[in-house]
Amino acid sequence: MLELPESLQQFSERNVFLVAGTLRPETMYGQTNCFVKADGEYGVYEMKNDDLFVITERAARHFAHQEMTKVEFEYPSLAKVTGSDLIGKKVKAPMTSYEFVYVLPLPTISMTKGTAVVTSVPSDAPHDFAMLRDLQTKEGLREILGVKEEWVQGFDPIPLIDVEGLGDLCAKTVVEEMKIQSHKDATKLDEAKDKCYQAGFDTGVMKVGECAGMKVELAKPLVRKQMIEMGVAVPYYEPEKEVKARTGEDCIVALCDQWLLDYGEESWKNKVKEHVSSDRFQTYNPKTQKEFDDILEWLKEWGCSRTTGLGTRVPWDEQFVIESLSDSTIYTAYYTIAHLLQGGKLEGSEIGPAGIPAEAMTIGAFDYVFLDKPYDAEQCPGVTEEQ
Repeated sequence: MLELPESLQQFSERNVFLVAGTLRPETMYGQTNCFVKADGEYGVYEMKNDDLFVITERAARHFAHQEMTKVEFEYPSLAKVTGSDLIGKKVKAPMTSYEFVYVLPLPTISMTKGTAVVTSVPSDAPHDFAMLRDLQTKEGLREILGVKEEWVQGFDPIPLIDVEGLGDLCAKTVVEEMKIQSHKDATKLDEAKDKCYQAGFDTGVMKVGECAGMKVELAKPLVRKQMIEMGVAVPYYEPEKEVKARTGEDCIVALCDQWLLDYGEESWKNKVKEHVSSDRFQTYNPKTQKEFDDILEWLKEWGCSRTTGLGTRVPWDEQFVIESLSDSTIYTAYYTIAHLLQGGKLEGSEIGPAGIPAEAMTIGAFDYVFLDKPYDAEQCPGVTEEQ
């Protein structure tokens, strides 16, 4: 919830949220403030549950295509507001132990990433720690950015994750070890961020919340689910980096119907893991072997259909076409019998050594070959079981 600036007082009877994006829901217990870009332009957008989100137009466009806005695919701005209007306002941040935190300026915010509202967790994020430390200790910086001392003093980092070798304030530990003196030291801070985030994910153990005592990698999805169920967070999706369509337009992530292959299904996954670790599978390079092992661990659902373009229709739902990469995993299976059916002729102009014409290879015939289903003469007209 946002303390409204003068320019947004017309919404005083509404629920207005300054919406920050994060990839680390498990760290929301450690929020000490949030950041906006002082000269950035934000808007007020109405969601389907009547809540008002203060975000960028770009983020609103994504929400409109993810079944979030009042009218699907539409995202009219009810009002415009600059980041400078929001600075110094109080927000009630979810999960944190502080009753409220302040909105502060951060010049380096990108207006084309997330919602351009950045939550600050200085216990585990080196950039956040460096910025908060500088605002707390450098009066000149506060004057330049127009930040009052009471907006930052008393909002100290909250220990929330115990990281092996780095303690429960890993950002502070790493920043001080690397002797980073300023929030402007971007190169070193990026290095510190990589170190903290990797160590936190690999060895971090939660100290607070319902997931206390749990490893970060296990707690992350649970805290995300909890926040969504509490109504203090919503799912949001966008491309990892800028994606341009052939028309030159910026691409978005839209929520739409799609068929998925469940590569994470345990029995299926275990069969593949057994195969890639056997003598029958040879990568000739330990690095490649490790990549296979790692991918098998994280790969779960994979979108295998699309609504436009050339390709094979999904047999059970012909409004969709099989996505090209998924299609390629299907036709490689066909390669195992192609030499018997086509006799080396790519276009299939001649019957292969098995003596089976193309029209005889029905669904029933393929099921017999690949799924080990019983032979059924009615399902396989024109081809004998011996063939």
